[in-house]
Amino acid sequence: MIESMDVKKDGAGFVSLLTQIYKALNRRTGEELLGMRFKPYMTLGYIRDHPGATQQELESALFMDANSVVLILNELEAAQYSLRRRDPNDRRRHIVELTPAGKRAVERADKAREGLEDEVLRNLTAEERRSLRQLLERVLESMLATTEARA
Repeated sequence: MIESMDVKKDGAGFVSLLTQIYKALNRRTGEELLGMRFKPYMTLGYIRDHPGATQQELESALFMDANSVVLILNELEAAQYSLRRRDPNDRRRHIVELTPAGKRAVERADKAREGLEDEVLRNLTAEERRSLRQLLERVLESMLATTEARA
């Protein structure tokens, strides 16, 4: 599984560990597992969880540039998982919506992701999982605050 990576538990920096985890997870969360690529999956999940989301909101929330969002939305529309429509209150904006097929696809992918999470976190207790999630959320909040302060 990770034998090809040089995993150093002692003394490895936080960023190094996160990078190794990211790379290992990236290999596991492909189209075979989710039924779609990871970024379209994340996009569908955001659209589901934020009804009425605009393309601009997707850019910000998913840390992607406008062109990448357009390409992913084109892919999702081609698969009939989402559609864009003009915002009736602001004709310059597009609102992105999930189709019934998109809802089913993201639900299937969620189940696969949950199975992977259970496998990856199998050595942690329920309390350790909660703590890890809380800590990661705090790290993300800190990073977002730093990014916003720089802007």
